[in-house]
Amino acid sequence: MKQICVVGVGYVGLVTAACFSDLGNRVTALDVDERRVENLKKGIMPIYEPGLDELVKRNVKAGRITFTTSYKDALKDAEYAFIAVGTPAGEHGEADLKYVAAAAKSIAENMSAPLVVINKSTVPIGTGDWVADIIKKSQPKPIEFAVVSCPEFLREGSAIADFSSPHRTVIGSLDRNAANKVAELHLPLRAPIVITDLRTAEMIKYASNAFLATKISFINELADLCEKVGADVKEVAAGMGYDARIGRHFLDAGLGWGGSCFPKDVQALAFMAKENGLKPRILDTVMKVNYERRQEAVNRVSEMLGGLKGKTIGLLGLAFKPNTDDMRDAPAINIADALNKAGAIVRGYDPVAMEVAKPLLPAVELFPNPYDMAKGCDALMVITEWNEFKQLDFEKIKGLLKSPIIYDGRNIYDPKIMKEAGFQYRAVGR
Repeated sequence: MKQICVVGVGYVGLVTAACFSDLGNRVTALDVDERRVENLKKGIMPIYEPGLDELVKRNVKAGRITFTTSYKDALKDAEYAFIAVGTPAGEHGEADLKYVAAAAKSIAENMSAPLVVINKSTVPIGTGDWVADIIKKSQPKPIEFAVVSCPEFLREGSAIADFSSPHRTVIGSLDRNAANKVAELHLPLRAPIVITDLRTAEMIKYASNAFLATKISFINELADLCEKVGADVKEVAAGMGYDARIGRHFLDAGLGWGGSCFPKDVQALAFMAKENGLKPRILDTVMKVNYERRQEAVNRVSEMLGGLKGKTIGLLGLAFKPNTDDMRDAPAINIADALNKAGAIVRGYDPVAMEVAKPLLPAVELFPNPYDMAKGCDALMVITEWNEFKQLDFEKIKGLLKSPIIYDGRNIYDPKIMKEAGFQYRAVGR
């Protein structure tokens, strides 16, 4: 049993803490948000993630995970301290490291024994050296420590499975003994372990996310061409995906990417390139193509309706992806805003994200189910590919709509079936 401290109980920190405790370790999860910690002690999760509620409660009951706001308590007897705090985008696209700096300083001030400090947050190249410098300068008295980069590769909606069965574990450090200690911690996961230096490990995380974002922007640009020449982008993607050099994942045309990782990570990587005198032409284009998808979807619906002024549009799904309540940089936000500005009345429904969406979409009327939302709408737009939308009662939906118009921004329906059912249906690249 290892003694672990995890600083930050957001998506990454809470999943990391819960999963390490489930492997039999003793974990203390720390957050400076007192309300969040008190809620966790009561079994109230701050986020929606499938399976997380059960995992946390099981390990709390077993005494393997506890929650606190005290660095002194969290670091007592700890061998490892994970920093898993937010690194939001700054004014110019750079990563804001104020929470990382605060965590490093507090760790330094409260550690009482040798410690391996592990950066789990996505941070710019060179942050590991910077964190080490902060700790060294902030210690009341010199205590041995090492800084290791171990970036996370968790996908919201499948984070527990991703932690338990990772494609690889990346570990970067200038201290080989510390790197080996972190590798030992991850051995039960039985995944390939890549050990490298700090800066290379930090770059692997950014490069991975930026490449996946590039695949999505590429297939979306290709989807527009497919529509013009009469090809089906879903079949094109399937045919491409059989090539092992390309792979099938992240080739789903639609409304583009959102969430907490791809937007800020691509921006941060482009910012770093510019700071170093380079021109990130591909990265800039990847972002441009992605955000144009949202307005393009609104334009398509406007074409189908002959204008948007006074029309009522229902949004099926609000979260940036299924199986999460995360609304960070969700396409629904930009789409709803563009519809409102064009004079449309906007309605919305999401199986999980309604409470999170409410303050972000003040001009959108939210409904308890898709059928109530559809009643009287001039058109529906599929924004998030939730499973419950795949088997809707379309005969009922058709009777509720003013006009049987559906824009499928996630390609979850079969165009032939929808047209046979009497819908004016349009998808992406089909």
